[in-house]
Amino acid sequence: MRAPSVAAADVAGRRREFAEMLGRFCRTPVLVPLGDGPGTDAERGFLTADFNGIRFILAFSDEQALARYAVARGEATHEWAYQSVLGARLLDVAVPAAGVPCGVALDCADGQDGMVFPPVRGIVPDAVAVDIDVDGDDPGDAA
Repeated sequence: MRAPSVAAADVAGRRREFAEMLGRFCRTPVLVPLGDGPGTDAERGFLTADFNGIRFILAFSDEQALARYAVARGEATHEWAYQSVLGARLLDVAVPAAGVPCGVALDCADGQDGMVFPPVRGIVPDAVAVDIDVDGDDPGDAA
């Protein structure tokens, strides 16, 4: 039996790191700003941004990360209403409720220190993952 190549070992290590990060995110409450629309907090929904046809719910690890986002938008004086939501609840409930391909962007003003959780299997429920072929002939399903 051949030893795995350096590239395969690197990929496996990165997958482990991501799985650990995803687990921490799921177990951690994050701050999710509410949208700017009229109405009550419940009617306004979460603040989102669209990128390449994917909607992302914007989440922040703490008030300082949210403040950095506000400054980056030039809206540091704006009062930001937000809710504290468990990361797992965002991925398992809020993402499917979006009705469009949706993921979560964590600390998006922090460049490489931020994290994106795209709408793919293993991150969001399979029913809303964009990499699942609904016709059943998905090559990724073959094991």
